[in-house]
Amino acid sequence: MKKSPTTFADALVALEKTVEKLERGDLPLEDALTAFESGVGLVRHLEQKLTEVEKRIEVLTRDQAGIFQLEPLTEEDNEQ
Repeated sequence: MKKSPTTFADALVALEKTVEKLERGDLPLEDALTAFESGVGLVRHLEQKLTEVEKRIEVLTRDQAGIFQLEPLTEEDNEQ
């Protein structure tokens, strides 16, 4: 079994290569299925990394007294 790429960028490159292989349409069925399963694993890995990063992001805001404070990123901030 292949080890998952350790960085987000590596996983994204691996996913792009997998998609390119599948889009060519010249893979035998078994190889295409294996590539698809690998791609799904990479997507899950990327989603997990994004979730981890999202939880760590903080927004720097200024309160009424003009003092900067760190606040967690909210879903509302995400939509802006």
